[in-house]
Amino acid sequence: MRTEAEMISLIKDIAFKEENIRAAYIEGSRTNPNAPKDIFQDYDIVYIVTTTKPFREDKEWINNFGKILYMHYPEDNVFYPSDVENCYGWQIQFADGNRMDLHVCTKENALANLELYQILVDKDGIVPYPQETTDERYWVKEPREIEFKCTCSDFWWCLNNVAKGLWRNELPYAMDVINFVLRPHLKRLLEWKMGIENNFSVSAGKSCKYFKKYLQEETYRQFLATYSIAEIESIWNSVFEMCDLFQSTAVELSKKQKFVYDFEQAENSLSFLHHVRKLPANAKEIYP
Repeated sequence: MRTEAEMISLIKDIAFKEENIRAAYIEGSRTNPNAPKDIFQDYDIVYIVTTTKPFREDKEWINNFGKILYMHYPEDNVFYPSDVENCYGWQIQFADGNRMDLHVCTKENALANLELYQILVDKDGIVPYPQETTDERYWVKEPREIEFKCTCSDFWWCLNNVAKGLWRNELPYAMDVINFVLRPHLKRLLEWKMGIENNFSVSAGKSCKYFKKYLQEETYRQFLATYSIAEIESIWNSVFEMCDLFQSTAVELSKKQKFVYDFEQAENSLSFLHHVRKLPANAKEIYP
């Protein structure tokens, strides 16, 4: 497996040799000093080019980076919008284990999307020197009370859709509500908790991948218990685990931030959930 030094050297050499490439920079986790380093970190590379067309048309050019195991072309995916004239990419898994997400972009496109990055090559001085040296822009932000209120209200209200889906034995629907509607609210609360405990100077990472690092062990264990297999009793159990974790976290946050928490809504929502769980499959009324 080629080392980081070898990969960066290759990336820079190709940029210097290609006249159409005017600058190159790396972004993503390899530029973040707080991101853990391991063998699966990829190389997020952007080449600033005068035009993307030669790179899109030359099917052999990409082989300059090494032996390719397999590759994906994100801009060719019909399910996502793209502007190939201004930005085109390759997602490459190399045979030696390295992975690269490479894009060729016009100057205007690249400069409009700069975040955390390090300049590798700049033939014309077109890339501004990075002002940020940390991932501060991704740190958890201190919540406003209205954000807390809306998060809690939406969570407790949307649970009735889970109850309905489980009673009907519509498991895909119920699990989608849990994972795509309710879970983001729970994650937000836990991010705020994590932020408070670390002076709002940390990031939860993509998909909250740093929860294990920043949450207490028991909180993290309970969070994992909110995931279930697609079996009705398992889902019910995970839902109540989620409710318990949400409730305890919301109460804790409300005290620390001096926010008002609607206990009545939470208790009534939980009561409805418990009632529906016991409701016979042939019930003619929810409440007789």
